[in-house]
Amino acid sequence: MATTTVSYTNDVDRIFDNTQQITDDLTLTAADSGKTLFLNAAGGGTVTLPALKAGLNFNILVGAIAPTTAWIIDSAEGDNISGILVVNGASVAAVAEDQINFVANTAVSGDYIELACDGSAWYVKGVGSAAGSITATDPS
Repeated sequence: MATTTVSYTNDVDRIFDNTQQITDDLTLTAADSGKTLFLNAAGGGTVTLPALKAGLNFNILVGAIAPTTAWIIDSAEGDNISGILVVNGASVAAVAEDQINFVANTAVSGDYIELACDGSAWYVKGVGSAAGSITATDPS
């Protein structure tokens, strides 16, 4: 007699994105990959990306609370964030940067970036609504 195994999944749980509200400094890990992170503190903070690993990806956006102090998205290794940001309709290139910044008193709810890693660098794309709302910097 043949045996049939039936597996059930909870499709209701699977249809929702994995999200997290960020209200203070945070160091991400590989286990956080795939999350949508909402930056929700006027005081801003620093979100440090995990070490480079192929396949890691994050969506980061300004939530309901616009920052009065900058939010900094910082590479753990530095000099490895590249891509294009569209800020107030203009393309802004990021080339081997350390940080992406949501600028205080300029970034607004809905401004966002998406980050993806190929194992050797982070690639960024994003949109900021106001001039200077998102910047790419290499402060070191």
